[in-house]
Amino acid sequence: MFTAKNKGRLAIGAVAVGVALALSGCASGDPLDSGTGSDSTGDSETITVGSQAYYSNEIIAEIYAQALENAGFTVDRQFNIGQRDAYLPSLENGDVDLFPEYTGNLLQFYDAETTATTSDDVYAALAGALPDGLTVLDQASATDEDSYNVTAKFAADNNLKSLADLKNVSTALTLGGNAELEERPYGPAGLLSTYGATVGFSATGDTTVEDLVAGTVNIANVYSADPRIQTEDLVTLDDPEGLFLASNVVPLVNADIADSIADVINAVQAKLTAEGLVALNVESTVDQKSSADIATKWLTDNNLLK
Repeated sequence: MFTAKNKGRLAIGAVAVGVALALSGCASGDPLDSGTGSDSTGDSETITVGSQAYYSNEIIAEIYAQALENAGFTVDRQFNIGQRDAYLPSLENGDVDLFPEYTGNLLQFYDAETTATTSDDVYAALAGALPDGLTVLDQASATDEDSYNVTAKFAADNNLKSLADLKNVSTALTLGGNAELEERPYGPAGLLSTYGATVGFSATGDTTVEDLVAGTVNIANVYSADPRIQTEDLVTLDDPEGLFLASNVVPLVNADIADSIADVINAVQAKLTAEGLVALNVESTVDQKSSADIATKWLTDNNLLK
């Protein structure tokens, strides 16, 4: 289960590099080898694309890589590097050129005191928080962040589209999630102060989604890119007031090559939606397809391959 407690991409501890992911099917080389070229156009430049040791992140990295190859660039894949303490130094020193990131979590890495939470505010703050030499391209509407979900039936029965709608529900509401959620600012107290919704709490831990489907709880804290949102027919409630820290998918890139790859990568970003990212993750975890095959199909379906 993808939770704030155990989701690998949020760990800050050192992670061994070069580990093959069972779910992704893509091999990796030495993630610290440099493949950065000095030219600025076409196939004369090698772009080194990295990824976290997290299958969803690797899929996005592979999409970037294939899109760049399609545009005439040579790509060096350095996947499964690990977590931020492992790969950010490689980006900062130029050994890696391009990396799929998540706006909110990246902002907090560089600015732990940030108060930005909404998508636009986080994106704007991130630009000013990055070290010299790094920049970001367009953020996608796709996210990988905390979210509150209900079953499709519960959403239909109670006309739920947004967290703001919860205050109008006559049924007693019980929120499920890890035990620490009860005291977090976006837990029950946050729902009440931000949206006027009164909810009980049940510490469901690793069975949160199962408890939601079974009806033990009727709201659940689930990561927004969790494939079970699709496979279990869940509905993610919109968060217009920014209760959660927004973490949109964003390309973190070496500033020296940003202009040369912006058109290619921003075209990908424009097509990468929240529902689409969930579907990509289903292809990995349920259908057991490789990241390369998933990326090729997605790029083809979105008319991004020549």
